[in-house]
Amino acid sequence: MLEIITSSLPSLLSAMLKFTIPLSLISFAIGMVIAFLVALIRTLNPNFGPVGKPLWLILRAVISFYVWAFRSTPLLVQLFIIFFGLPSVGIKLAPFVAALIGFSLNMGAYGSETIRAALLSVNQEQWEAAYTLGFSTPQTLWHFIIPQALRTALPPLSNEFIGLVKDTSLASTITIAEMFQVSQQIAAQNFEPLLMYVEVAALYAVLCSILNVLQHYLEKRSSQYLKGAAD
Repeated sequence: MLEIITSSLPSLLSAMLKFTIPLSLISFAIGMVIAFLVALIRTLNPNFGPVGKPLWLILRAVISFYVWAFRSTPLLVQLFIIFFGLPSVGIKLAPFVAALIGFSLNMGAYGSETIRAALLSVNQEQWEAAYTLGFSTPQTLWHFIIPQALRTALPPLSNEFIGLVKDTSLASTITIAEMFQVSQQIAAQNFEPLLMYVEVAALYAVLCSILNVLQHYLEKRSSQYLKGAAD
């Protein structure tokens, strides 16, 4: 048993480094950009005048539909639509690119709700006070609102990232040789599926435990930052 574990470990770690971790980090980074923009569009009410207001409302409706669609359907179905469905309309994507798009859009939809809730949790009086002092909306966001919202959003966003790391195993269904698919390939060779699946589960657990430690560190650092800012 120990020999099977040690002989399969290099292949699993290689798959983790080549696909699982890059897919998680890149998807999360893109997803956070999407989430932040979506949250701002759904939160702010800029005065664009009678001409710009209808366009802003249309954009909001489109954004709201995107969030609803990706939060209301399984991630696996979204991956299948992007990788297996889009070629039927002439859009053929490489497996890694398809997975990246699917995970990023899914993370963007969920993350936007977290960031939107964090932005709304900041007292409205702080917006008014900043405007009274002459700050513009971007300046108010950067100097006052985002630092406070970040503290609120950090724990749920960290949890969503850890969930994304585990969800990358779904990439195996669109032919990406990430850690879970490699474990399936090895199990097909040595006829030890239980051992291989337990081993890959243990690797996911170790990776997520490291991320949990990092999450607690970041939360502690953000608390110290806010405490220092308040002092």
